[in-house]
Amino acid sequence: MDGKVVQLIQGKEKALEGDAPEVMLAKFAGFPEIQVIDLDAALGKGENDSIVEALCAKARCRVGGGVRTPERAEKLAEQGAHRIIVGTSAFRADGPDHALLSEMVAAVGPEKLLIALDSKGGKIAVKGWTESLNFTAEELISELEPYCGGFLCTYVDKEGMMQGTDLDWFRRLRAALSPSHELTAAGGVTTLDDVRALQAMNVHAALGMAIYTGRLSLDDLRKML
Repeated sequence: MDGKVVQLIQGKEKALEGDAPEVMLAKFAGFPEIQVIDLDAALGKGENDSIVEALCAKARCRVGGGVRTPERAEKLAEQGAHRIIVGTSAFRADGPDHALLSEMVAAVGPEKLLIALDSKGGKIAVKGWTESLNFTAEELISELEPYCGGFLCTYVDKEGMMQGTDLDWFRRLRAALSPSHELTAAGGVTTLDDVRALQAMNVHAALGMAIYTGRLSLDDLRKML
């Protein structure tokens, strides 16, 4: 956001700023993939394309934020994004936007795409988690499989709050998803035990606030790899 690395609480309140993007990237050396969200693009307040491109040149990055068109997905792929995260634009009020998702698949291929399935109050949350659809993630996840190589699922109720996450929700999502698709858990993943529990159910962990506040040690996490 504004060229700075930030952590937000539930997508709204800025809790802290990290070091410069390149400095943070060096701190994260040794991890298999870095998650980069262009919050300005997501909020329609500009973009951080030069930073995204610089990070993608130095690490394997999954990139999201403001991916609303096939052209935007293509641009991120050209900038070196390993995976492209599609959030709000994957949905309409009545369910998945099959037409747009088909266009994105045609542009970059399904293996490049990750669909963000975020849950707030039990329902899929969109538009910066400010609105909810009348569907649960469990109801739609299998329908969305043909359009992506995996899912990034955020438990918004605990995002940035350092209170743990809902492991049962991720277990249900993993059970509803075919083994060929990866699943990444985000939102409230706070302890090494959380990470171990997710690994045991074949779910990746996206870590943010717990690292930035020092609750989790990068060295301890590296030892788990």
